[in-house]
Amino acid sequence: MAMWSASASSTPTLCMTDPADQLAAADRAYREADQAVAEIGERELERLANAYEEFSDLLDQYEEPASGSGGETFQAYVEFEGKLAEFEEQLDDDILERDTFGEAVEILDRRRLDERDFERARSTLSPVAKLVERLDDREEFRRRYREARRTVRRRIRELDQRIDDLETLLTYADVDFDAPIERLRDPIETYNDAVTDAFERFRRSADAREVLATIEAAAERPLINVHSPPSELREYLSSNPVGGETIPQLIEWTDFSRSKLSHYVDDPQSFLGTVGANRTYLSRLNANALCIEWPPPEAEALRWRIRELVPVIDRFAGANPLEALRTVREVTRLDEYAGLRETANAAEHLDEHDRERLESGAVERELAEARSDRQRLQDALEEYPSR
Repeated sequence: MAMWSASASSTPTLCMTDPADQLAAADRAYREADQAVAEIGERELERLANAYEEFSDLLDQYEEPASGSGGETFQAYVEFEGKLAEFEEQLDDDILERDTFGEAVEILDRRRLDERDFERARSTLSPVAKLVERLDDREEFRRRYREARRTVRRRIRELDQRIDDLETLLTYADVDFDAPIERLRDPIETYNDAVTDAFERFRRSADAREVLATIEAAAERPLINVHSPPSELREYLSSNPVGGETIPQLIEWTDFSRSKLSHYVDDPQSFLGTVGANRTYLSRLNANALCIEWPPPEAEALRWRIRELVPVIDRFAGANPLEALRTVREVTRLDEYAGLRETANAAEHLDEHDRERLESGAVERELAEARSDRQRLQDALEEYPSR
């Protein structure tokens, strides 16, 4: 149940957590504030607000200089009294609380003023201030109403995401978690280990230009997610004798001083500016892009990827990685591949709690509740339009 709690001001504060209830309450509060303005008339209240602001500015401007004693104070007092007379003379006869303004002016119409006189004038104008507050209150409740609508829209977006997550979770409802996914995992792991070891040996023993040429060949194949080597590095190694060195040797040389490096390369500055600048790239070269992800893709997609991997791996690896890759390709032709892949995906993305929720039917209940909440919030948005 919604409860209203009093704040420091006269404006009530709504304490509740349901966005639809907040919006309904904000709508009621705004309509009450709007009705309070309509009872007097918006135009009349705006006229009153302008006059009240002008009078308040006069009080603030002259309170200090016009109260007290001394020549400067007297001059400010005379100026202030003239401003008051001018204000009262220009005040429309039919304005709301015309007599209240007159009473405030009369309080200040004396030979000498002090702070208490200004306080009495402000106190006299309190009925005017309360009427003017109706405009401020309406604007504040309009702001709260708009914020309540934003909260509802934000909650709808959160529920959309939750619904998507629950619907995705439900796609695993019929998965056989006892299926032997090792029939997929073991061949893939065997291949990944073999190609990783082979590439590391290749990186350590082959010419640097040969390693980069292999990576460049892989980058030309769209199903192998690897970027081409930096062009300046590739060009430097292809045209310079140091390109015949191994990558670990080049990395080691980047730590040498220029004088020591001059014993190994013709142009230390060029070497450091190119190889040294790409040291991080060379250090991080690995076979990750040549490995098969887990869980694996659909059978046909994996077969196409294997077709692109074979010629690249054949450039540097021996028989073991290629044979392991052919075994993976044979696995994709198993009748149960799709089912095993589905189980592998479920095992990867679901924890024990998710499985329990699926088995107990909790996911279906949560989804129904989320959909119901979303519809209720959407109905609230349509019932309470923008203002």
